[in-house]
Amino acid sequence: MVPDFSSEWFARHLEDRTMRGIARDMAGLIRRGALPVGTKLPPIRDLAYVLGISPATISEALSELRKLKIINGKGRNGTWVSGDHFAAKPARLMSFGNYGDDVLDLSMAIPDTALLPSLEQALRHGAQAEGLNSYQRVRILPELEEAVRRDWPYEPEAFLATNGGYNATYTLIHALVTPGSSIAIEDPTAMRLLDILEDFGAKIIPVTCDDQGPLPSSLASALEQKPAAFLFQPRVHSVTSHCMSKERLMALGDVLEGHDTLIIEDDGVADIAMAPRQTLGARFPDRVVHILSYSKTLGPDLRLAVLSGSASLVEQIQSYRSFSSGWTSRILQSAVAWLLKDEATQHSLEQAKQIYRQRASHFQQALAAHGKNIPNNHGLCCLMPVESEQFALITLAARNIAVAPGSKFSVRPLAAVRIATSTLQDHQVEDVARAAFLASKPA
Repeated sequence: MVPDFSSEWFARHLEDRTMRGIARDMAGLIRRGALPVGTKLPPIRDLAYVLGISPATISEALSELRKLKIINGKGRNGTWVSGDHFAAKPARLMSFGNYGDDVLDLSMAIPDTALLPSLEQALRHGAQAEGLNSYQRVRILPELEEAVRRDWPYEPEAFLATNGGYNATYTLIHALVTPGSSIAIEDPTAMRLLDILEDFGAKIIPVTCDDQGPLPSSLASALEQKPAAFLFQPRVHSVTSHCMSKERLMALGDVLEGHDTLIIEDDGVADIAMAPRQTLGARFPDRVVHILSYSKTLGPDLRLAVLSGSASLVEQIQSYRSFSSGWTSRILQSAVAWLLKDEATQHSLEQAKQIYRQRASHFQQALAAHGKNIPNNHGLCCLMPVESEQFALITLAARNIAVAPGSKFSVRPLAAVRIATSTLQDHQVEDVARAAFLASKPA
């Protein structure tokens, strides 16, 4: 017998008649399966009448459940239970599969582990870090701050060590941006940044880019919608591998003048890039947060990035972080400080830069020989335009090559695939280039 999910049924099962109580109890009913997916909820006014509360209270409770993406719909068509999974997950990232050992996986723009420095001595040094095992919530170890200041692109008021670049972005968004706010972001962009913003419930305003970075005219249009923040990559783009010119960065700064928008600079490719560091931090010191990740240069298992900003902004970010980890491992901070000062490590980094650039150039030249031209690559991958994303993915998969669909990196239609060049060996280049050319255009 099909249960009768009437207003009276809910009156018997909802014990707490406050807004949060209704949201919590209804979520519990869905989680336990008492309200299965597909159930239509009673009209708000009917439910409010039976519960003896204001329709506004019901409306606010349902709004909370919509944020969890377990109900949808509203208005005359009604509201339905649409999901029973409550754990947030990065939908774009989690949709990537395990392609197996027999597939050449070029879907992730990651560093070649053979080009990363040895961590043995660095971790031995880190095990003697100042204040080791203290519960004091240190923002950044003095030795790490000293090491990063030497090459930081401006003089900020404060630094904060975080558990990686995306952790920095996730934390500062939650600390500094009001839920439901609009956020302008370059398009295309890193899929994990989109995951963070979509999970946060932000209204995403895409800013169109060319091979020098976000277009000032597109940013100006985005700013008309008064976004709370503008998030972009100030040096090398992690999806297209385009390098932002100094002139373009200055032009973006001109557009941002006169606005109070928070400016978030995500330098995730970091010092693998041949391009120098750059920032708007000196121009807008009170509203720039500059993030530099060390995952691609020194190793992802170090889980370390450093952000800078005004003392006020860093204090707000640290206050939010106190709800969770509170501080970044002193061992890892000290290890990174050692690596930044170690001459052998810096020499190996320079060699890695040259190798990554050479691999990207070889692939670009091989593609051009087949008649497919793409812009110069300054990072770990390239974004190749295609006529049909699905055709391209199938064509490459048939040749045991996995790449990333371009649609992962945009909130708008994007006919492209991203191909990692960072791990592409010389003997593989010609085969991949030939397959990529065939994939780019259906016969």
